[in-house]
Amino acid sequence: MTFAKNVALVGVDGCKAGWIAVCRDPGSTSRNPGSTPRNPGSILRNPDAAPSVAVFPSFAALLDALPADAMVAIDMPIGLPDLSQRGGRGPEALVRPLLGNRQSSVFRIPSRAALYAHTDGFTTIEAWYAAHRRASEVAKATSDPPRGVSIQAFGIFAKIREIDAVLIARPELRSRVFESHPEVAFCRLNNDQAMHLPKKIKGAVNPAGMAERKALLCRRGYTRAFLDRSPPRGAAADDFLDAAVMMLIAGRIASGEARPFPDPPLADRFGIPVAIWA
Repeated sequence: MTFAKNVALVGVDGCKAGWIAVCRDPGSTSRNPGSTPRNPGSILRNPDAAPSVAVFPSFAALLDALPADAMVAIDMPIGLPDLSQRGGRGPEALVRPLLGNRQSSVFRIPSRAALYAHTDGFTTIEAWYAAHRRASEVAKATSDPPRGVSIQAFGIFAKIREIDAVLIARPELRSRVFESHPEVAFCRLNNDQAMHLPKKIKGAVNPAGMAERKALLCRRGYTRAFLDRSPPRGAAADDFLDAAVMMLIAGRIASGEARPFPDPPLADRFGIPVAIWA
């Protein structure tokens, strides 16, 4: 891996327990390079830049554990539209043609109003579905053409709001926290060739698709031993791989190799940049 020197690089993906982060911090010390921290509330540091992995309960907790200059690439939409239009915010329409059969993994982002239509916790499955229906109603009223929200997309609304709230409150982070997308990242790292095999089939991990991605990550500097480890509790194997490829994109951003889609990035009404980097 070739990166800007002395900059901590972090790849992040959402997971069941919160957020999984793969980190490479060249400016610190470690008891065991490449290991998982005993304390999930801290990022492991090591002098020879071996990566580490940890799970955090919130995005704010993750940021608090990082060095002040860390470069972060995250698999989550950043910057929300007031009106959701056909094709998405702009980045989605630009990256889908790169992905061939994988382009369905890039979904249209609903409006900010839809994402904030219901922000309470859920105590019953009935409340969950009622909140989904409400979000879909708001999404249809704030999209052109009108379009509701899939239950899968609704499932990550809380995580999108976490990042949104942090970047509104702390605008200085907008130069360190960047949106990416795993399939776009794998494509860019594979000489602009999309992955042949799906990572999941009908919601279940596809071992052949995972092996294809692990092979690419190994060609880009990871060890197979690191990628074959069990992910931390609360994260799935595909979350782990997505965070790992996000870390490579953080490195590309830090070294000036990455490209934003679109270039230059757009901005939402809070001034948050809107682009998928890879």
